[in-house]
Amino acid sequence: MYHVYIVRCADDTLYTGIAKDLQRRLDEHNSLDKGAKYTRTRRPVTLVYSEEHPDRSAASKREYAIKKKMSKAQKIRLIASKQEAVTAESC
Repeated sequence: MYHVYIVRCADDTLYTGIAKDLQRRLDEHNSLDKGAKYTRTRRPVTLVYSEEHPDRSAASKREYAIKKKMSKAQKIRLIASKQEAVTAESC
């Protein structure tokens, strides 16, 4: 299982990536030199969105769609829609 994720950086920008182990990848973004070059100077990062995909190919296609085809406003709406769904589930 692969995860497509979006993190919010300390400078309020968004970074999208894929990972097999989401928690390990978040730890790398926040503490090790293995984090993406983009996030190294924008720490700490906070996970704001994630979704699962069955294989790397599907995850890569979705990552590309989010990174290259969505505006920041569209990404914010995507994040908000996921948060609303989680809130509705917990009620």
